[in-house]
Amino acid sequence: MRQRFSPGVLVAIGLGGAAGTLLRVAVQRVLPPAVNGFPADTLIVNLSGCFVLGFVVVAALERGAPTRYLRPLIGTGFCGGLTTFSTFVVEIDLLVRAGHAAMAVLYLVVSVVAGLAVARIGMVLARAAWSRKAA
Repeated sequence: MRQRFSPGVLVAIGLGGAAGTLLRVAVQRVLPPAVNGFPADTLIVNLSGCFVLGFVVVAALERGAPTRYLRPLIGTGFCGGLTTFSTFVVEIDLLVRAGHAAMAVLYLVVSVVAGLAVARIGMVLARAAWSRKAA
């Protein structure tokens, strides 16, 4: 059976996505994409999204956030609008085609390893924040 989303959840996803997309554009204006260089702008937004998502997973799932809209707003909408897997893949391909295979591999490894690390840091910090409130 096909799951239907409530209008409120869809609005939350849309608002979060709009905010994430606007932040991504702002980051790209401050750090324009490098020509045949390391794509720092995409790395920054993707790592930021991993951190926020790690924090939100703990907030929404482990700490029983009082609203059912938090995860769709931040996790799906904001992080989905902020981060970009498609650009990440295209940038790797462009680096390889431009003869920068080592940089492409570095970008791939740093993105995956650091993405997992900052997501974990976000989770740990969220747990620490709630344990301080409980104390």
